[in-house]
Amino acid sequence: MPAPKKQPNLENALADLHGKVSDIRTEVGKAIYGQQDVIDETLITLFAGGHALLVGVPGLAKTLLVNTLSEVLGLNAKRIQCTPDLMPADILGAEVLEESESGKKSFRFIEGPVFSQLLMADEINRASPRSQSALLQAMQEKTVSVAGHTHLLPKPFHVLATQNPLEQEGTYPLPEAQLDRFMMQINVTYPDLADERTMILATTGAESPKLKSIMTGDELMDAQALLKRIPVGDKVVDSILTLVRRARPDQTDSLEIKENIAWGAGPRAGQTLLACAKVRAAMDGRLTPSIDDVVALAPAVLRHRMMTNFKARAAGHHVDELIENLIKDL
Repeated sequence: MPAPKKQPNLENALADLHGKVSDIRTEVGKAIYGQQDVIDETLITLFAGGHALLVGVPGLAKTLLVNTLSEVLGLNAKRIQCTPDLMPADILGAEVLEESESGKKSFRFIEGPVFSQLLMADEINRASPRSQSALLQAMQEKTVSVAGHTHLLPKPFHVLATQNPLEQEGTYPLPEAQLDRFMMQINVTYPDLADERTMILATTGAESPKLKSIMTGDELMDAQALLKRIPVGDKVVDSILTLVRRARPDQTDSLEIKENIAWGAGPRAGQTLLACAKVRAAMDGRLTPSIDDVVALAPAVLRHRMMTNFKARAAGHHVDELIENLIKDL
């Protein structure tokens, strides 16, 4: 019987990972100008083993960020352009009937673009709810079921989806069950003046940045396993539980939440906050997360897991505003 694989020293391994993350940030910065919070939150999601939803108006480099990360992290990436006529088979694949030279007929499964390590679902909310739901099993169980057969997806498997604001024409809201499968909803805003100036000059020149791969898929999975070993103090766990439970209208002591939230965050929000807090600490070179990590990550983790009611929307209240008021008490 082979001896169990020896676990590396946690402190040394985290120091090595911190160096690699710095290199990754440098490489991504060659193609993406500014947007450091967006880059970091996307990296946190990937190192925590999850999926991210990038929300913003067209032209803010959401697609470019996904393509850049696939190169820098050494992941096999595929892309789906979501449109109203996109079918589930266009995502998952389908069985086709084939006939051999002897005349024997049999079915063969042709894999769809979901069979990749990094799947980009571009403008996911332009696809119909039926096609959006085709990703539910893949995102949660890392498998796909077609015609009664279950197919394993490659490892690692991550979905980075982009979304246009819902008030734009030709969009469909994502089902609540699918929203909950995204670790974070990362809002991509306009760049500041200096970054936009740099971007305009750099992207209209004759040369394009040459990116190098810093990691591989296997190394990413090793890093994910390492980060799970990071210890967490009771105060951090208690702060997460307090925050998540106060974000539910039927369990909160906040009158503001009771009056303005239709439904709140489920247990997956707490799991996500804990996993992402570990990653954020490691990316900053710390050996354990703090309550500050929970506060910093709470908006991205909670905003798509809470829904304002009609009264709140009519009064102009926004989910992020309510979350900010919740985390003030942590």
